[in-house]
Amino acid sequence: MTEKVYVIHENEEWTIHLFRRLEELGVPYEDWFTDTGSIDLSEEPPKGVFYNRMSASSHTRGHRFAPEMAEAKIAWLERHNRRVVNGSRALRLEVSKVNQYMALDANGIRTPKTVAVSGKEQLLAAASAFGGESFITKHNRAGKGLGVRLFHSVEALEEYVGGGEFDESVDGITLLQQYIQSPEPFITRCEFVGGKFLYAVRVDTSEGFELCPADACRLEDISCPADGASETRPKFQVIEGFDDPIIAKYERFLKENGIEVAGIEFIRNGEGELFTYDVNTNTNYNADAEVVAGTYGMLELAKYLEYQRQTLTTFAK
Repeated sequence: MTEKVYVIHENEEWTIHLFRRLEELGVPYEDWFTDTGSIDLSEEPPKGVFYNRMSASSHTRGHRFAPEMAEAKIAWLERHNRRVVNGSRALRLEVSKVNQYMALDANGIRTPKTVAVSGKEQLLAAASAFGGESFITKHNRAGKGLGVRLFHSVEALEEYVGGGEFDESVDGITLLQQYIQSPEPFITRCEFVGGKFLYAVRVDTSEGFELCPADACRLEDISCPADGASETRPKFQVIEGFDDPIIAKYERFLKENGIEVAGIEFIRNGEGELFTYDVNTNTNYNADAEVVAGTYGMLELAKYLEYQRQTLTTFAK
């Protein structure tokens, strides 16, 4: 029996491009859509390569317990020594920014000052830690910029928390985080496949924090006035020839945490200091930016999964 690639996920809009690339390469695969369901733990799982691309934002699509079900599947797979790309450790970091920051810190990678808070009253009390400086809120289990808001005072936070717009993280933990002001409105996202750097993309943040690069999440290109004229610039743009010492640190971090596919985001302040603030283990790619650059994340991922599958098949002979 030929081993397959099994894709564990909960969002069909995010997997359509990967499945198309697998089909182009002739790779046998199976869609393991994971939300509700069951696993007979007394049985052995099929043989093959299992790619986990479960998302922390699954609850926004009505799949509240999809990550927990994915964790159960991965525990079962790992117990039987199956090849899992982005296994249980990767999933743990995907669904908790606290875990991300502690793992980044352990690898000497600088993150913004962050306070993890449970409870509205505690949230207001914790804001004093920023000494009157601007700060942001964000969800601990997030994705797509969930819960991200900028505050310039504790009073503004108090109004938000006490009002009807307060949006609590699905896991009950809200993060208060130092606001890093960049001299230009953009962040940088570094993409990795097989634990190795693929490319970096510049993401325009002038219209907010919706940073997901997938076509399904795509915002329209941004129009900006220049010399009285209207010039359109892409929200996502692959940076040609990107090279920075942070890449080596990121690759070591990924290896230590068993993460093979990821997008890691950073921002620089006015002094040029680099702060890493997000690790995405269910990373996506923007088609328009890739066409311009001539590099394709889903194709490289499909090739990597096929290589892993071929390796299994070779060892089995």
